[in-house]
Amino acid sequence: MRKLKSPLAHGGSAEAREQFREYAVGAQPHLRRSAYLLCGNWHTAEDLVQTTFGRLFRSWPRVMRADSVDAYARTVLYRAFLDMKQKDRATVALDNVPEPASPSDDAALRLAVRSALDTLPPRARAVVVLRFWEDLTVDQTADALGITPGTVKSQTSRAIAILRQRLGAAVSELIHD
Repeated sequence: MRKLKSPLAHGGSAEAREQFREYAVGAQPHLRRSAYLLCGNWHTAEDLVQTTFGRLFRSWPRVMRADSVDAYARTVLYRAFLDMKQKDRATVALDNVPEPASPSDDAALRLAVRSALDTLPPRARAVVVLRFWEDLTVDQTADALGITPGTVKSQTSRAIAILRQRLGAAVSELIHD
């Protein structure tokens, strides 16, 4: 396996390494929540965030020149998720590790939404999370995923239709319970 060298690892300034560390510490909670919404599993979300930080670290001087480091990091996270899903198509999932219980009163609704999100294809799920969790515009979502705005719109429309169908049954069950 080939080792990738980071410009920060050898000869990078201590100041640049410290800037990266500060960014990573501050951005980690939000990236982790976003990753969880994408994959539905805290352990996989941690892996995605670590992959994101690894990619950011290797390119940190370039990242720092970006208009928005947060937008750059989101793009890396979402592309890492899509890469992972492409690799996962050939693998079989083992038992799911139970997630920690939510202290919220809307636990059943949250579980229904998460379950419905799990049924979406990876790109559609990424579009929904970017548009409605990250509150990005169509153009920002297209830039983050490297697709056209038209694709974002069509993926959003299809995903919302699937979610309405899945959640319609789940929400009516919650109301009647």
